[in-house]
Amino acid sequence: MLKKTTFTLYAIVILVMAMATFIEKTHGTPYVLSNIYGSWWFTALWAALALLAIIYIIRRKLRKVSAMLLHFSFIIILTGALLTHLTAWQGYIHLRKGEQPMRWAIVDNQQKELPFAITLDRFNIRYHNGTEAAADYESHFTITTSEGKRQGFVSMNNIFSAEGIRFYQSGYDEDLEGSTLTLNSDPWGIPVTYTGYGLLFLSMLLVLIDPKGQFRQLIRKASTATAILPLLLPLLLCMPAQSHALTTFSEKQAEEFGHLCINYNDRICPVQTFALDFTRKLHGKSSYNGYSAEQVLCGFIFHRDEWNHEPILRIKSGEVRHALNLPEYTSVASLFDEQGYRLGTYIQQYYMGNNDKLHEEVMKVDDKVMLVMQLSRGNLLKLFPFRGHWYSPNDSVPDQVESERKTYFQSALPLLGTFMQNGQTAEANEMLQKMAKYQQTFGADDLPSPARLKAEHIYNNIPFAKILFMVCLTFALLSLFSWPWVKHVSLSVLILSFLALTFCLALRWVISGYIPMSNGYETMILMAWMIMLSSLLVYRKFHIILTFGLLLSGFLLLVSHLGQMDPKITHLMPVLSSPLLSIHVSCVMMAYGLFSITFACSIYALIVRRKADEMHLLSQLFLFPAEFLLTAGIFIGAIWANVSWGRYWGWDPKEVWALVTMLIYALPMHSRSLAWLRTPTHYHLFMVLAFLAVLITYFGVNFFLGGLHSYA
Repeated sequence: MLKKTTFTLYAIVILVMAMATFIEKTHGTPYVLSNIYGSWWFTALWAALALLAIIYIIRRKLRKVSAMLLHFSFIIILTGALLTHLTAWQGYIHLRKGEQPMRWAIVDNQQKELPFAITLDRFNIRYHNGTEAAADYESHFTITTSEGKRQGFVSMNNIFSAEGIRFYQSGYDEDLEGSTLTLNSDPWGIPVTYTGYGLLFLSMLLVLIDPKGQFRQLIRKASTATAILPLLLPLLLCMPAQSHALTTFSEKQAEEFGHLCINYNDRICPVQTFALDFTRKLHGKSSYNGYSAEQVLCGFIFHRDEWNHEPILRIKSGEVRHALNLPEYTSVASLFDEQGYRLGTYIQQYYMGNNDKLHEEVMKVDDKVMLVMQLSRGNLLKLFPFRGHWYSPNDSVPDQVESERKTYFQSALPLLGTFMQNGQTAEANEMLQKMAKYQQTFGADDLPSPARLKAEHIYNNIPFAKILFMVCLTFALLSLFSWPWVKHVSLSVLILSFLALTFCLALRWVISGYIPMSNGYETMILMAWMIMLSSLLVYRKFHIILTFGLLLSGFLLLVSHLGQMDPKITHLMPVLSSPLLSIHVSCVMMAYGLFSITFACSIYALIVRRKADEMHLLSQLFLFPAEFLLTAGIFIGAIWANVSWGRYWGWDPKEVWALVTMLIYALPMHSRSLAWLRTPTHYHLFMVLAFLAVLITYFGVNFFLGGLHSYA
């Protein structure tokens, strides 16, 4: 009866949290924070679950030290959370430079006296070189206590402590003369919670290495598997269409133009990068009818009338094509007629509140047209550096810039275009060299290092995701056949794909300056990499993993290539510039990758209906590290949140669903207590359904539920 009651309450807690995220979508965040997460009955649910779990563990006479410590760590963490809830306070203080010392903080809309006075000395924003992308927000202030004065400094992920109160950077005034700091006091909850975290990480490691533990027993049972996965994945390859010759730079000259640097998306990068994004935005591909992205860009810059009549603009929506009587590929000029801009009426209706699917798709087409219009005005071509700023030909230049330099900004590109139109190749090449030399002379502090530029050109020229998804899925299909050579070739392909993807991630790391795991595209690529690595590590014991590894990594690469995820490299937001980000994301992505392998094992066992026991063993072998990696990732994320915002947990939908996923996958690890999960068929059915939680966590939150984590 106790066991049934405990697991019933466990299921209720999971269900309540899952439902709360959907209620938040319709009723808003304040509603669920007040009526669900912050309610007395929700706290009582967790308290009752913890109490029942303690009683159940005592009655079972759990003797394994690692398992006891693991469960005890969660009790300590919950105790710390309760202490934080009961004793901690959080507020904010707004400071203005030159004003009287502040002695009060706002806590729950009331003033709370502080044990010190605080004065703002200065606030400043530190930018990435040559751009207006913020690298950090920094407040310098003076703390005055009865013992004297003390200088303080806070920035994103860099807190300051005084008199038991921690300070966090949370906002600033537009005139940069004021700063808002979050204040947090949690003297009892933090030490208890961090003790629980430390014990949790230690106990998970002990569970994995315990010679008498369940995981080590699974490893000893592991044997070679020879089953295959009967899945067919057709690949459709499209051949580019042929077209008439267009006027633009030669491929070599366009390539030289692409080697210039530009301030694009608040990042100094090669023009080639901007050209690729521009062409993909318009056409959906990185080239057009044999013309490189740089040639397409040069065509629109220097021969825009001709290129505006070229059917390069792709309209994905059939509804839009039907409404406007247009083909899938049309020209910018075709969207204008005697009555004006053909999309104008739809855009006006959209801004008046008509946000149905048709009008949303029209706005996407309008974005492409506006991109071409901005380029034609020269607004996007920030090619000319001067004193830490990069200017386009039409930018308003400060008065202190001499007239000769202003003239150069305005005339360089038109002169280059004139040379090209007149066939003056030597003069055009000399002009390109002069522009490159100007950038090196006046933008040297802003330019990426030669190694970074080289890495970005290599990365731009190799479509890693496209090549690798085709290779991996093709050999996943071939590995279904029992030809003698297939196994060896497929293993070689997996190794080479892993090395190629490692090179891809290394290039993005060199280009951006941070580990590539800051957005949905990068985490998808990282997950594919981790699946490849995991597959190679266990291949000697389970040959079936070769098919699973190629299939799953290929599918993830396909999704990253075809999906809504943005592959652009950008600067990290200041709050993300923390080493804890790398650890947090790495653990979570590795966990999702391993969960996907358990899902593949269960699908295989249920469809083929043989070797269910072997797939059961292989799945459990991945289950333990997957669950522990997810758990570690969640709580490292909590530490990061505490360092950045002064709270461990914000009940964001992705946080909640990650916790739901962790709790769901904890159940099959307790199969000795849950008799119905001991049967391989029941286990595989559960694991298939459990993977839905992973899909909701990763995709559902990003594209439907939203929240602070919807970028990742």
